[in-house]
Amino acid sequence: MNRTRSFSLSLLIFVSTLTTAVADEQKVTLTSPVPNQVVQREGFNPVQAHEHAIGGPALGFAMVPVSGDLPATEGAVIEYRVVALPGAFGKGTEWSQLTGKHSGKIFSGLAKVPAGGWYRLEIRSVVKDKTVASGSVEPVGVGEVFVIAGQSYADGANDEMMKVEEPQGRVSSYSVAKKAWVIAHDPQPNSADGGTIWPPLGDLLVPLLRVPVGFVNVAVGGTSSRQWLPGEALYKKLADAGATVGRFRFVLWQQGESDVIESVNTETYVKNLTKIHDELAKHWGFEPKWLLAKSTLHPTVYNFPEREQSIRTAIDQLWKQRGFGPGPDTDILDGENRGGPKTRRHFSGIGQRRAALMWLTAIWPALNNDLAPVIQPAKTAP
Repeated sequence: MNRTRSFSLSLLIFVSTLTTAVADEQKVTLTSPVPNQVVQREGFNPVQAHEHAIGGPALGFAMVPVSGDLPATEGAVIEYRVVALPGAFGKGTEWSQLTGKHSGKIFSGLAKVPAGGWYRLEIRSVVKDKTVASGSVEPVGVGEVFVIAGQSYADGANDEMMKVEEPQGRVSSYSVAKKAWVIAHDPQPNSADGGTIWPPLGDLLVPLLRVPVGFVNVAVGGTSSRQWLPGEALYKKLADAGATVGRFRFVLWQQGESDVIESVNTETYVKNLTKIHDELAKHWGFEPKWLLAKSTLHPTVYNFPEREQSIRTAIDQLWKQRGFGPGPDTDILDGENRGGPKTRRHFSGIGQRRAALMWLTAIWPALNNDLAPVIQPAKTAP
């Protein structure tokens, strides 16, 4: 055998061996998490906010559901890690075992992921130190998730189409219909085709919280509080959306104009919101706080100051009840903050940005008040 033939044969054997090794490693298709998904963190301690800068324990973590298509292999150990993408908040992890279960070709488990992102989540199946299957998904994050409900000012009925300007795009919205997370540019999934206040709010929150932010907006224009009561279609929509994303931080409620039009009194509004809140807490199995905006003014549609005051008084009362807290008083945004008769007649572009800033000033203290540890009084000497 001459040298040329020998070299060619050796090369063929090497390529064949390499191809077989590559072919032996299966591709894992992950069904959870999905790209741009934000999972609600836990264990966040705002009192230790100074540790944010180094990705310390103040950031918290989440047990992220991981699932995918992977046939069971005898003796296999399934492992995961997260890799911090460029510019990420938080830190990646080393490979750790993913404890879970196989059901046919589907595996599922929970991965402990530090708050932050964006990350790439990687998974592999290892048999005797050999990777026999692998897969990944990116970007994913662990941060703060907010469910939004109410009517048109929360829905896509405002003048300017807003875009997420956060450099890494760490503001996401969940599409109920597509069961997918997308960067939260307007128009929002689940919403009308106009502008919202949520992209600029996300842009404000991310650098302060130092984690990605997710929104689940199920607000519907022109709806009154009675239409969100248990048994109504909107109640089911809100209940299903919250259950689908699992844990989340707050419900952001911006509604009231339709109740002004319907002359709903203070007592009825309080009863409606309390009923909705209490039944949803049972349905979800936990009790997120509802931050209620004062949103009764619609200056180009009506002028009913007494009716508006009835709803504002109801919200004042609800703010003092368990399970509720103060959102922004966006009724103060008048004049240039509202669109004229030839527009959508809701917030103007500058009004959208100011409303977002007002929501920020409501969310941040609520987050700190809810999560700050209780300081026990010092014991006095006997």
